[in-house]
Amino acid sequence: MKNKVRSINPLKSAWVKKGTPLLERLFRIVGIVDNYTNEYRQVFRLSTRIRRIANILEPSKNKTSESVEKRLSRYLKEIEQTLTKGEDFLIVDNLKRYSKGFWKGLFTCYDHPILPRTNNDHKLFFRTIKRRHRRITGLRYWNRYIMRHGEYIVFAEDAINNPSILSRLASVSFDDYVTEIKKWETRTGEHIKRYQFKKNLD
Repeated sequence: MKNKVRSINPLKSAWVKKGTPLLERLFRIVGIVDNYTNEYRQVFRLSTRIRRIANILEPSKNKTSESVEKRLSRYLKEIEQTLTKGEDFLIVDNLKRYSKGFWKGLFTCYDHPILPRTNNDHKLFFRTIKRRHRRITGLRYWNRYIMRHGEYIVFAEDAINNPSILSRLASVSFDDYVTEIKKWETRTGEHIKRYQFKKNLD
């Protein structure tokens, strides 16, 4: 009988024989998995809805802003009608609030593929610039850097990796350069004045 028990679950007693703390902790963790069966079912049930929403929003050649908006609107109403348990309230409420907040402008990218579907790339781009500025200057904040250079930060970042930048700059006449510089100083001048006023009220 003892041999039969050992053959059924030989790993369970392995940490006892060898005294391995890692296996002991592992079996303790596995031993409480069954206590979270209901939570797992709930997460799995709700995750299927999230995957369905992601599938609706996934771009394709046959999708238009109007068709995606209609499909998502119908599915959100279906979720609201089917997820009626008390434990579903938070997920339904979050879906309603987030979809309402992002609804305007959410579907434009399907009619204009040149527009990004998310702003993730923009966030990564600005994070890279901010990290580089912090590494060069040692300053934590870059507000003054933005106010001083404005949108030219983006142009400069693009120019660094552009092999034809010298030829492009050479094609710009001096008069055009002076005109653009004046426009730039006008745009950034107001922000600089506000910053200087806040720093020196006298």
